[in-house]
Amino acid sequence: MPEERKKLTVPDLALRKKAGEKVVMASIPDYPSAVWAERAGIDIAAVGDSLGMVSYGFANTLPVTIDMMIAHAQAVRRGAPNCLIMVSMTYGSYATPEIGVVNALRLMKEGGADVVKMQGGKEKTPVIRAIADAGVPVMSHVGMCPHFVHKYGGFKLQGRTAEEAMRIIDDGIAIQEAGAVGFEIEAVPAPVAKAVDDAVDVFTFAIGAGSASCGQLLLAFDLLGVFDQFKPKFTKRYAQISDIAVDALKRYAAEVREGKFPDAEHSYGMKPEEQEKLAKLLRGT
Repeated sequence: MPEERKKLTVPDLALRKKAGEKVVMASIPDYPSAVWAERAGIDIAAVGDSLGMVSYGFANTLPVTIDMMIAHAQAVRRGAPNCLIMVSMTYGSYATPEIGVVNALRLMKEGGADVVKMQGGKEKTPVIRAIADAGVPVMSHVGMCPHFVHKYGGFKLQGRTAEEAMRIIDDGIAIQEAGAVGFEIEAVPAPVAKAVDDAVDVFTFAIGAGSASCGQLLLAFDLLGVFDQFKPKFTKRYAQISDIAVDALKRYAAEVREGKFPDAEHSYGMKPEEQEKLAKLLRGT
């Protein structure tokens, strides 16, 4: 059983920012990695729709459904009971305020989320406000929003110019004013992320956006080297689990082909008298 610890709450996020205390976040897609996150003392387990890429092999996050997110959120909740669980709303699941409220409530009721996260700035404030008014803690997302990948022509850095940076800052302010408890800043230059964080009082967290934000996020499968098909510039590898796993599977395959596995140590035995009785039955005597 995981050791119990004080769980971070939604109101704690603003307090952490005010106190200048960093919040550790990891994107966690399943039960085994949730157990790891719990044991490691991760503050926030983010069940991101990036799981569509790292767990299902999709080219982007767009095919992921709310039902998939609910199932993964339930698994993460079981594995990390003392982490604050933030669950992403999927592409199309917040197209209108009405649709957004229905799906946000499902993530809370069925998925066990503590907070839900959508994507978008000024243009999505009616949805943010509706979800917040429904009593659901909600965050959003500025900078490079993966749901807009086709609009960008790929996963590309945002906020390269002063004008683009001002639009991102304005988005952050609008998100705060709409009632969100925080938002993500992704793939923007570090000075832009700092300006965004300075412009708001709510919790912000960064991925590929420097160190100014209160929270830092990486995909667990990226930092662990589980998903190694490509490595974003902002990801630091803390392990190479994929290499370890491939090596173990190779050794297993070799032992099976050579007849070394399973051996007596890894096989079930039978009482001698029962084995003798079975032999007689097989002989028909």
